[in-house]
Formats: sequence, structure tokens, C-alpha cells
Amino acid sequence: MLSVWHRDRWWAILEKPAGLRTVCGMGDGGEDAVESRLKHAFPAGPCASGGLITHRLDMETSGLLAIALSRPAHRAIMRQFESRKVGKQYTAVLKGDVAGDEGVVEMPLSRDPSHHVRQRVDASGRAARTLWRVIGRTGDQTRVEFRPETGRRHQLRIHAAEGLGCPIVGDSLYGCADDRMLLHASRLAFWAPGTGDWMRFESPPPF
Repeated sequence: MLSVWHRDRWWAILEKPAGLRTVCGMGDGGEDAVESRLKHAFPAGPCASGGLITHRLDMETSGLLAIALSRPAHRAIMRQFESRKVGKQYTAVLKGDVAGDEGVVEMPLSRDPSHHVRQRVDASGRAARTLWRVIGRTGDQTRVEFRPETGRRHQLRIHAAEGLGCPIVGDSLYGCADDRMLLHASRLAFWAPGTGDWMRFESPPPF
């Protein structure tokens, strides 16, 4: 089952649980993903293209995901992501005491040739920029809000670990796996296809 927060004729908002892929992949369990579940939740028909993925969240990340229900709506939402007109905010818990209360991390990223999944900081890589703000401190952990201005793969995970010196709790790739990774897509805003209204959704993190 998919948790549907909002649905109209052109698009829908889902909340993806941690541990579920956005798109289908290889290996055991790779066929179970938001992408495959959309076929049952939003079947295609004479006037509908079915559910179409517009952006991705890492399998370990939970939170809000926008789905298009027609090809024109898919193009419209994708263009907003490409032109950085979508408002995105994430909540994360980092392992360690972050220095400072807010700032910007700018570290270009590229694929790590020594690992089939990891990314790395690379001066010749693609530009990656993240705004961050501390919203709480408890013991040896820091709760932060991230507002990524670019959408590189694993951007927040690397910017936390390398830029702030404090990996996200539970991040098995760039930190240390404890339990689930504490990263949640908590806010999503965009211009709605079909009506042109500015839509804004918020999801409290489950941690």
C-alpha cells in the first residue's frame, strides 16, 4: 500500500516509507518499489497515463514524493525540478555536535569509481549546494533542516558527513549504520499542473 496525502486529476502526493525504493532495481526485492506499486494505485486508462515518477528519494529516506498522473503533468513537474523552482526541505538527525547554527555547504559531487553506489566530493564534479539550519541539539546528536538548491545523488548525506563533519544517523554509506537512516523529506512545494496554484505540503518526521 502507498500512503496518498493528496490526489487530483493531474498529480498526487505520496509519503514514501524508509526501506522502499523509489524505482525498481536489481537483486532480491528490487521489483518492489514505489514505481511498481503505482501500477496498482493509479492504473493507466483511456484518459490517464498511470502514476509517473517525477523525482527520487533514496531507499533509506522517508517522506514526501510528487507523482504525475498524466504525461503533460509529468513534463510540467519535471521542468520545475530541472529549473530549481520546487521547494524542498528535509529534516535529519546528525551524529555529532555541528559547529555553528546555520550555513551553506557547496561541494561538487561525482560518482565514486571505486564503489558502484557511493558518490564522492570532486572538484571537477557537478555543482551541489545545500542550505542548512540547526533546529535542536541533544547529547551527541544535532537535528537540522536541509534545503538543497541542487538535486545530486546522495547530496545531503555527503554534505552532512563531509561538509558538516557529522554524518546522518544510520547512514551506512557515509557514516555508521545504527538503525534506519534519520533523513525525512518533510516539505515539498511546487506550481500545480492544471491549475497553476502554488501547493505546499508538510510531513512531520517519524523520528
